[in-house]
Amino acid sequence: MLPGSIQISGETLSGAEIRDICESLRENSVRLLSLRGCQLSERDFGHVCRGVAESRSLAQLNLNLGIVSNINRVKQLAEALKTNRSVQSLFLHGSPLTDAGLALLNPALSIHPSLVALDLGDCMLGDEGINLICGLLPPDGAKSGLASLSAPGLKELTLSANPGVTSKGWGRLAIAVAHSSQLRVLNLDYNPLGDQVAGMLAVAVASSRTLEVLDLEGTGLTNQSAQTLLDMVENYPTALRTLILSENNISPELQQQISDLLSEGEEEEETEAREVTAREKNPWICQNNPSSQMVLMTSGLGDSLLAETEM
Repeated sequence: MLPGSIQISGETLSGAEIRDICESLRENSVRLLSLRGCQLSERDFGHVCRGVAESRSLAQLNLNLGIVSNINRVKQLAEALKTNRSVQSLFLHGSPLTDAGLALLNPALSIHPSLVALDLGDCMLGDEGINLICGLLPPDGAKSGLASLSAPGLKELTLSANPGVTSKGWGRLAIAVAHSSQLRVLNLDYNPLGDQVAGMLAVAVASSRTLEVLDLEGTGLTNQSAQTLLDMVENYPTALRTLILSENNISPELQQQISDLLSEGEEEEETEAREVTAREKNPWICQNNPSSQMVLMTSGLGDSLLAETEM
């Protein structure tokens, strides 16, 4: 076990273990708490939630694989998140949340001051749940006035394996992604999206100024949508650096063409970054050349996000 982390998987937790976890949370000595797939009583789940509420050090909370198994637990987690101010990444993958559960959790998510990564994969969500999630992707210019009451906006969102969402819901998400001021990573793998939804997402990616990673593995795509994505990558400047298309009915040639174009864009960006760094060290270089003005792009989610992404 790494310092500052508690990681337990697939075990039945005793009352004594729960007390130790809660004590560590209250002492602010835990940065990562992962209880994925563990069994614990309703009472002990409540104790953990109270510990989460009191913790000022907890940055990542992993309750994947059925920990939040009923509405009562959703309510307790929501109350904990209303008080907590430190959690940056919340993983609920494989929880039977449903739209009703997300509706209970959403008020806490929408005002949390630190939350930037959310995993709701395989949570039995439908279109209503997607509508709520869109509210966590604030568009440019939408945060004035209520900024102090709003979440910072998600930078990483996972919605894998939610087959109850229809093309209408995915279309609504595509609009939110197109205008999001923050989102950098979007995982939609193993949803039955098809070519129509992929076309909407291509428009969203072309419009987004921040999206760097899009995972469409196993989403029922064909060469038709791959060609649309290829045209998007080839003809529109985007922030996209990684597009995952495996487990689809797409020819290897098309996948390779898309990958090559994304790699070329990344290499050009790195070259521009080096030139910017050189000019910062020597401000006299290219001082009179208007074309030397550039924007330095960076990849990754920064130091605020932890590396752990287990499901």
